[in-house]
Amino acid sequence: MGGLLSLLRAAAGLLVVGSLLVVLRSGLEERSVALAFGVLMAVGELTRWSGPGLREAAPLGSAASLSYALLGEHAGHATHHGVAQVVSVVVAASLLGSVPHLARGQGPVLDHLVRRVLAVGFAAVCFQPLYNHGVFDRWTGPAYALLLLALLVLTALCDAVVAAALAHSRTGWPFAPLLRDELRSLPGIGSAVAATGAVMALAVAVVGLWALPVFSVPLLLTQLSLRRYAAVRATYRQTIASLARATEIAGYTPAGHARRVAALSEAVGRDLGLTEPELTVLEYAALMHDIGQLSLVDPVPAGATAGLPAAEQRRIALLGGAVVRQTGASAQVAMVVERQADPYPEQPTAARIVRVVNAYEEKVRDAGPGGPLTALEELRLGTGGEYAPEVVEALARVLSRDCLTLPAAG
Repeated sequence: MGGLLSLLRAAAGLLVVGSLLVVLRSGLEERSVALAFGVLMAVGELTRWSGPGLREAAPLGSAASLSYALLGEHAGHATHHGVAQVVSVVVAASLLGSVPHLARGQGPVLDHLVRRVLAVGFAAVCFQPLYNHGVFDRWTGPAYALLLLALLVLTALCDAVVAAALAHSRTGWPFAPLLRDELRSLPGIGSAVAATGAVMALAVAVVGLWALPVFSVPLLLTQLSLRRYAAVRATYRQTIASLARATEIAGYTPAGHARRVAALSEAVGRDLGLTEPELTVLEYAALMHDIGQLSLVDPVPAGATAGLPAAEQRRIALLGGAVVRQTGASAQVAMVVERQADPYPEQPTAARIVRVVNAYEEKVRDAGPGGPLTALEELRLGTGGEYAPEVVEALARVLSRDCLTLPAAG
């Protein structure tokens, strides 16, 4: 995993260094055009928002970068900036716009820059040499616009692969589900970025740089809306986490139990290939999985419901689902909480995960020196009727990646 990350960073670094050397030697072409696009890219980076669940943190910066990579004319006159200048301007503007984020300790800026450089470099390599050699002279009107859109689609696919590879290298999560999530996000903000990039390039070719502020306003408003959406999501998650702590404050469950179950459940869900929306439901359900214990007159010792009779577990789960419905959480979250005590063949995947991880968390507290190994073996012995085998093995893989020495499934 570290090798892939190093390879991507090295490729981006070589592209940047080579481009800067070429520009330093030959100088900037069409400086006013480069400055205008650079300013727009920097503004896009300044308004970048690294909120949870956002696939494109700086859509305006991305659109401006891609538009410059696919720019062939300025106000009816051919441009000659080439691949090296495109990459150099994008890097300089992105670094300038990232200064406030670096000062506040917000990131990851390096991986964001690697992704931007590789995507823009790909688009520029596909377009600039061929355009400057007259290959696209026969493409006019709608055909030329479709050509730009086709190149942007290819660039978006390339960017999705790079983004998934970076996430895989950084986190160790399976590559295929990460790539699937990246591809699923393309019809949303990805399509807006591609369309804006193409329109900007076409408009600047006809009317000049005045087109940049006109066509950047809608995407800037979209970016601000995404920022507000991310803030609302963060507030909602904090509300869910606060509700989940009610059982801890009341003394029904140990401190931090819900948070630990949620974190480990999310890791198991990623290993099993759940999508981002499914992972969100899983996280919220895991945070509130014990909330039904608030209805008990006598608390279960240490909140360990896994050792209760099946009928009592189901009663607590149903009560918990009823409470979750009253909080305004989605019906999917309530359903997972309600069904976490059902026989695992009848459970949805999220409920299976919560059941296994909750049992592991409870067992590992009482396992003594054996700790995780003993708890995991107890879960494997229960896969015949209580716990889903595929979830238990996913849990084992997650724990293995956390540097625990675990026995192989047998």
